[in-house]
Amino acid sequence: MIIKIGFDIEFNLVGTTPMIVMLYVHPSRRQDLRTEERLVVSPDVPVTQYTDFYGNICGRLVAPGGNIRFTLDALIEDHGRPDREQCPDAVQHKVEDLPNETLAYLLPSRYCEVDKLSDVAWKLFGQTQPGWPRVQAICDWVNKHITFGYQHANQTKSAFDVYGDGKGVCRDFNHLAVTFCRAMNIPARYVTGYLGDIGVPAAPYPMDFSAWFEVFLGGRWHSFDARHNCPRIGRILMAAGRDAADVPMTTNFGRAILKKFFIITDEVRDGVAA
Repeated sequence: MIIKIGFDIEFNLVGTTPMIVMLYVHPSRRQDLRTEERLVVSPDVPVTQYTDFYGNICGRLVAPGGNIRFTLDALIEDHGRPDREQCPDAVQHKVEDLPNETLAYLLPSRYCEVDKLSDVAWKLFGQTQPGWPRVQAICDWVNKHITFGYQHANQTKSAFDVYGDGKGVCRDFNHLAVTFCRAMNIPARYVTGYLGDIGVPAAPYPMDFSAWFEVFLGGRWHSFDARHNCPRIGRILMAAGRDAADVPMTTNFGRAILKKFFIITDEVRDGVAA
C-alpha cells in the first residue's frame, strides 16, 4: 500500500533561535519512499543534515525571530500487513551473548529509571517465560494498569512517575514497558514515527506522531506497543533512542511557542488519501 505522510508545524520564536529537527523518515525506511521527502521551511533558511549517535537523521538550522513553519508532504510504500508478526519462539539472549550495540538499551536513561523499577519488574514478571512471552506479558500489564488520556501529558513524566500515578499518553505507556524490559535484561529502545488509523476505527482526536518501542530478541529488533497492545498497519519509523529525550521532533535553543501542529498519515487509494 501507499501511505501519504507529512505535517504542518509552526512556532513563534522569541528572537533568533538555533534548532534541531528530527522530522525525517528513518534510514531503515528510506528505500520505501516513493516521492522526495523535502522539508520546506518558511521563511526559507538553510537546513544542514547529520546523523546522530543512534542513526537518526537530524536537521540543523538557525531560525529568525517570529513565526517559522515546517511542512512536508511525501508518499511511502508499506507492506500493508499488521506489524509485530507473532514470533513466540524469539529467544531472549543472555546478556553476555548480546551484540555490543544493544547494551546501551539495557541501562537506565532519563525517562526509564531501570534502577528504581528493577525490583518491581522482577516481582511482576520474574515467573514469566523469557523472550517473546515475557515482553507480551509486560505489554499486557502496562496496557491494563495505565489509563490513557491527553490531559495526563507531561513532558517531564518518567516511567517511575507513570508507575506511581497510573496515567499517561503513548510515550508514558512505552517508557514504562521499555523500563520493565530492560530490568528483565531485554534490550529495549523507544521509537517515534507515523501511525495512522489504517485498519482500525478512526481515533476521536487529531492525528499526532506516535511512540512505540522495539526489543532485541532472536537476533533482531521487534516492534511492540504497550499503548495499543495489538498489531497495527502502517508504522513508519522516524527515530529511535534510549527514551523520548533522544528523539524529540524539535529542539529549540530559545523560547518557542507552538502555534500549529498538524500531522497526516493516510492510506492512498486511487490517488486520493483515504
